[in-house]
Amino acid sequence: MRIAAIDVGSNSVHMIVCRIRPDLSFEVVDREKDMIRLGAASLGGRRLSPAAVATAMQTLAKFKRLAESRAVDEIIATATSAVREAENGADFITAARRDLGLRVRVISGTEEARLIHLAAGYAVGVGRHRSVVIDIGGGSTEITLGTATRVEMARSFKLGAIRLTERFATDDPLPPRDEERLVRHIRREARAYLRQIKARGFERVIGASGTMLSIGGLAAGGRRPAEESRNLRVAVRNIGRLRRRLTRMPLEARLELPGLDPRRADLSAVGAVLIDTLLEDLGATELTLSDFALREGLVLDYIRRNAAHIRTAERYPDVRRRSVIELAERFHAGANHGEQIARLALALFDATAARHGLGQLEREWLEYGARLHDIGHAISYERHHRHSYYLIKNGGLRGFEPDEIEMIALVARYHRQGRPKKSHEPFGALSKSRRRTVRVLSAMVQLAEGLDRSHTQVIDTLAATETDAGDALRVAVTAKGDAELELWAAHRHAEALARALGLRIDVVAAAGHAPATTRKDKDASPHAEQARRAPHVSRPAVRRRGHRRVR
Repeated sequence: MRIAAIDVGSNSVHMIVCRIRPDLSFEVVDREKDMIRLGAASLGGRRLSPAAVATAMQTLAKFKRLAESRAVDEIIATATSAVREAENGADFITAARRDLGLRVRVISGTEEARLIHLAAGYAVGVGRHRSVVIDIGGGSTEITLGTATRVEMARSFKLGAIRLTERFATDDPLPPRDEERLVRHIRREARAYLRQIKARGFERVIGASGTMLSIGGLAAGGRRPAEESRNLRVAVRNIGRLRRRLTRMPLEARLELPGLDPRRADLSAVGAVLIDTLLEDLGATELTLSDFALREGLVLDYIRRNAAHIRTAERYPDVRRRSVIELAERFHAGANHGEQIARLALALFDATAARHGLGQLEREWLEYGARLHDIGHAISYERHHRHSYYLIKNGGLRGFEPDEIEMIALVARYHRQGRPKKSHEPFGALSKSRRRTVRVLSAMVQLAEGLDRSHTQVIDTLAATETDAGDALRVAVTAKGDAELELWAAHRHAEALARALGLRIDVVAAAGHAPATTRKDKDASPHAEQARRAPHVSRPAVRRRGHRRVR
């Protein structure tokens, strides 16, 4: 099933087209945005201008055609403060229904806040942790407090970027007296509410929608596109520095700022003051950016009205794990093989924890990189490891910070026998400790890959122990059938882990589980003789000591 969700805002009209899967998760298959400034000069009960209405209708007609070309089953459309407050807002809704066949529902500020919180909490993966969500639109700002599934407080304030710019920015650059008036107004409107939030307590502040992504991304360095800012954490002190910079710059200079959307340049100074003031009054030190907002909240709300969604949430309650599984399913990666590689790689990780010294977070990256290591097959077998890297980087994983996605993608990228090199741009850009982490984790996936060479999950258990001398790692496996192919392949894939851990590696069949084959089996298997004669690695390991032959 496919649905489209349209958000008619005061500044922009957004649409996403989503495919809802049988398990009631969803993926965005198309998105579009048109910044039409519907609320310009019409907020506060004034009329929507004929020109703005005409432009909005053209945009909605275009979006409807796009949605229909995507074979959607239903279009959900809502309008917020510009239409909600306009004297002729009802006429706008009637025209959309009559001329376009679109049912546009005007939602209250509180409902808007609830839906935004639902989306941001889902995207960032706040779980049961109480979080504040701030969404700054053109006409209003929504501020909520709650967990991923429960909203405790929700308010909408008439503090949108267009509304405040029209009222307080009397000159350019923003005069100090106007900035002071603006701050006093923001605090009159929202300070008491923010104090209530502080009294209840929270663990994280999340910023959603265009103004937040624009200002937050600029404060974090400014040269990344908005879609790469998802889950990016920004220090509030950097937003304060950016505020002081933007309020002193004329519009011409703001238009030239790398990373700032020129269409938002005229609103950026006031937007920065608004964000900084709200965060200061909350006592926040860090802001997490979310690219999910009202439109994704509409999709989630649509899904959650179906009781079956509860079963999906129970099956994959963690947004990170759910996102990885959805990505694997989207590219038809072999579930059994991916799960087997993850299981074996995690067993290696746990058994060598004292040696590599990595923690729970790295363990999670290993599991997800292993699960996704083969999704590149959806493009082609040749160089599929590089395709896997690209798909993971651009697959829209949720709940992860950008640097975590990079690590997961690199673990998958080096699951074959090619070694990570500093000359490889993404790998070389990592810190020294992160490069070591990639080497260790990808080497574990390599060895696990060898232990499922036939893709039949024949290896049942894996136990790894260091020798008393501390110079070798003995990896003993049990099998549910003939494992000669797996043992042969494991010999070939052991070198990377041997180098990473500084150990010789012996992969053997556990006592009582030798891969005995009949003469008929030996004749039928093209790998059997190779397995009996193969050395453990094709080149010397770290200490230049050869591996023992598998018994």
